Amino acid sequence: MFKNIYLIFNPVSGQGDPVQDLATIRSEIEPSAPLTVLETTKEDPAEELAALAVNRGADCVIASGGDGTVSAVAGALIKGNATLGIVPRGTANAIASAFSISTDLLEACRTILTGNPHNIDVAICNGKPLLLLAGIGLEADVIAQANRQLKNKIGSAAYILSAFRQVQELETFKAVMETPNRIITVRASGITVANVAPATSVLAQGSSSVVPYDGLLDVTIFAPEGTGGAIAASYNLFQTALNKRSTKREDVGYFRCSSVKVTTDPEQEVVLDGEMIGPTPLDIQCIPDGLMLMTPSNGNFDPLEKLEDLPELEIKYKRQQ
Repeated sequence: MFKNIYLIFNPVSGQGDPVQDLATIRSEIEPSAPLTVLETTKEDPAEELAALAVNRGADCVIASGGDGTVSAVAGALIKGNATLGIVPRGTANAIASAFSISTDLLEACRTILTGNPHNIDVAICNGKPLLLLAGIGLEADVIAQANRQLKNKIGSAAYILSAFRQVQELETFKAVMETPNRIITVRASGITVANVAPATSVLAQGSSSVVPYDGLLDVTIFAPEGTGGAIAASYNLFQTALNKRSTKREDVGYFRCSSVKVTTDPEQEVVLDGEMIGPTPLDIQCIPDGLMLMTPSNGNFDPLEKLEDLPELEIKYKRQQ
């Protein structure tokens, strides 16, 4: 399928052996297509290497690392001709999980070589790519406290430990959210703006489904009182994600929009696709069908419509008045 594949490889991601991981990826990809490997460093970040790959004519750019690496690579491919492949090697791997991409290196490589390409929505948040979500307040605090050293020691359990600590010190803030057609003011302890989110991204699960092919952002407002309320609301959101039902709790709200500007008082830290990016305000715009992504052929990617392969199918588009 691909004739010029570039691999953007982050050697410090996750807890595995980067030398062995790279050898495994090479063994699966190189027999099928030419592969150029570019390793990230502080001087050569993922977004710059991905842009270099595009300039060199890559038709597929593989991001191998954590969510931050994947998001950075995706940013260089928005509205371009190259397809994104993901070989997850981070701690949370939430982006891969959202698209049913296996954390097994060989299986992830096979998805790139034999899976299905899909157009997905992406977004731009304060000039940076948003593939998964932006979290304000509680979501950001959880990520910030789950530092690299802790993640290296206990893996994804670092996020659970951090979340438990943060709900015990729950703080609220005033937020103003401006969409193209209204202004919403509220007091909350956390706000999440999502393009797509797996069930494990609990604070993004206000609506019944958060999907990356509707041209909209899903905003969830988390506003419980006290530690007990926060734990109960979090559990409820996790259940709604598993059952694909919208939450009915009075202390959780949600809405959809094509773009949103968020200001807070006081300023709140922000996490974007797993990486801390500084304080509010935020300006987020959805880019419908902004990226081509390789997904598993047996994955759970359910588009809004399916018409192809129907007998005697003919589609005619009407002129817009």
